[in-house]
Amino acid sequence: MAGIEDFHTLSLVTIPGTHASMALHGGPEAEHQAMSLKNQLRAGIRFLDIKVFGLGDTLYIMDGVAYQHSTLKDVLDTVRAFLSEFKTEAVLIRVEPESFEKKTVNEMVQSLIGNDQNVWVQSGMPTMGQVRGKIVFLQRSTFTLGIPLIETDGKGSSKVSNVKDKDNKIMHQLNQAIVAYGGDNAVLTYTSGTGLGTFWGMLLTPKRVAEKVNPWVNQYLRQFYPNQPRPCFGIIAMDFPGIDLIQTIINLNWW
Repeated sequence: MAGIEDFHTLSLVTIPGTHASMALHGGPEAEHQAMSLKNQLRAGIRFLDIKVFGLGDTLYIMDGVAYQHSTLKDVLDTVRAFLSEFKTEAVLIRVEPESFEKKTVNEMVQSLIGNDQNVWVQSGMPTMGQVRGKIVFLQRSTFTLGIPLIETDGKGSSKVSNVKDKDNKIMHQLNQAIVAYGGDNAVLTYTSGTGLGTFWGMLLTPKRVAEKVNPWVNQYLRQFYPNQPRPCFGIIAMDFPGIDLIQTIINLNWW
């Protein structure tokens, strides 16, 4: 993010992210990432999708019923340590409660961050200069701190029975993102998918879907390199992204 001008609003930046960012445990059907959080950040990931479950006074990181051996405090500590070292960067975080206790989770997160000036919880869209070195929260329905978030039309798009159909859905979503970016909302596209719940469920695990989809996404995005200016896609959140794909997304920002 060092090369992005301070006056650019965050909604004008194409941002690589991970879906179910902490889902490294629970078996093939539950695992969505191979890199640790620290390594994701160092690889260029700047959006985190964090699912939490509140129990007592702690927000545990979950993915469905699979506990991910971490808490939200651990996540924030890791991100803060990264941002203290790389002050030109910002890390966007979406918190999704894995329960119906929306109000409780909001209060617990607010308590966790306290009055930290390096956490953006306002609903206004900031410029890049305003959020360097900061955690930026995103809000949508079940979480009310931070910038409003809209997702590209992904209804049912996480269910994959045919990879080619998935490619076409992602293309449609990315086209939506090009139209929607640049306003008062962050725009998010998930490229992740799983065959769980479909006839091919046992074959199309999140990793197997990613192995087929990610190279296609990489190639699809590279076709925009000759464009002047290059389009903005907002946030692209992926399962098992490799370094090459992450870098492809980052490079879309060099206007």
